[in-house]
Amino acid sequence: MTRAYFGTDGIRGRANTHPMTAELALRLGAAVGRYFAQGAAPGHRVVIGKDTRRSGYMLENALTAGLTSVGANVLLLGPVPTPAVGMLTRSMRAALGVMLSASHNPYHDNGIKFFGPDGFKLSDAAEADIEALLDELPALAPPEEIGRATRIEGDRARYVEIAKRTLPGDQRLSGLKIVVDCAHGAAYKTAPEVLWELGAEVISIGVSPDGYNINRDCGSTDTAAAAARVVAEGADLGIALDGDADRVMILDETGTVCDGDQLMALIAGLWADQGRLSAGTLVATVMSNLGLERYLSGRGLTLRRTQVGDRYVVEAMRKGGFNLGGEQSGHIVMTDYVTTGDGLIAALQFLSAMVATGQPASALSRTFQPVPQLLKNVRYDRNRRPLESDSVRAAIEAAEAELAASGRLLIRKSGTEPLIRVMGEAEDEALLAKVVEGLADDIARAGAG
Repeated sequence: MTRAYFGTDGIRGRANTHPMTAELALRLGAAVGRYFAQGAAPGHRVVIGKDTRRSGYMLENALTAGLTSVGANVLLLGPVPTPAVGMLTRSMRAALGVMLSASHNPYHDNGIKFFGPDGFKLSDAAEADIEALLDELPALAPPEEIGRATRIEGDRARYVEIAKRTLPGDQRLSGLKIVVDCAHGAAYKTAPEVLWELGAEVISIGVSPDGYNINRDCGSTDTAAAAARVVAEGADLGIALDGDADRVMILDETGTVCDGDQLMALIAGLWADQGRLSAGTLVATVMSNLGLERYLSGRGLTLRRTQVGDRYVVEAMRKGGFNLGGEQSGHIVMTDYVTTGDGLIAALQFLSAMVATGQPASALSRTFQPVPQLLKNVRYDRNRRPLESDSVRAAIEAAEAELAASGRLLIRKSGTEPLIRVMGEAEDEALLAKVVEGLADDIARAGAG
């Protein structure tokens, strides 16, 4: 079944514009509540977390109304990281977890992500079944069975303790000076708290959310402020999270960025040395650098690729019994600890390596030599289909032929925005720029309104 609302990571869009409206959230709450009521005890639990966007209040209330109308009891967590919702859904024996966030997008967007009772994000099939229920009249609960909503306390403390326990018991971060940029988002309290309680000297930025400044000039997608602060403070490390804290970028002591590929390479190598890397395999997406694949192969390890989206990484991990995966963008999934990407816990793995080896961040953040990679995001008119244009198809075929001998080309539509991502890799940087920029121009012309 074709999904009309769900993309690569739940439902996402501009707040108060279809589909991200209170009206749809109300219907969606009733539909998903009905779906997860199957086989659940009456008055089943649903946990709802959110990031710091102003529109989160609207969506939270609408979802709560829909869920309680079909008999679900709602536990409101307030602002918490996305991985905390997955974690708490399972630990609190809830039938469903909901996270309201548009991740790294600006404040004017929002999204709705669902977690099943096992703490993992829903499959495509489950999302299609829920969409089908949107067109049906909900089976409303009788008055005596309407659910209740409760705002709970202590959920943040649970997550803090679980995050801290991912370090070996005898490890501390004493003596380390760390800049943490929380993107004015969901981890603005938890991330500094975890690092400080582990003994670090913590310099926090991006911890003053006002409902509108989430991800603005900060966080994992804009690391300039964090990098400058690392250098100015003489810090040992910078940690830049995104709005819902499921992705991270590490900054070494010079302010240089270590992306998700380098972080995965480091963790995979360390876990392999410790006998912890399941089946000697790392799961990553088609976007991950060819240099990562070469590094793993040289270590006798395997890279298994999936389509883009941390949900698909997790699905492959669960199917194959693997315990480490992620994306170049900084989603790092470690199923020994959590059920989805967790930026803070991934950063703690890096810090653990620093403590264990005594090496600076700059030495640990360059595990492999990346193949030159270029990514162009091409925005297009929603009413046009540039990838179906004969001229664009011919341009893609020609570009693939040019790179065939020395690299690769990947073209994909974003699942959350009207963007087409053109990514190429090649040892010859001049050829790479020529091919990718030329193809991006061709797509832009075909997609113009």
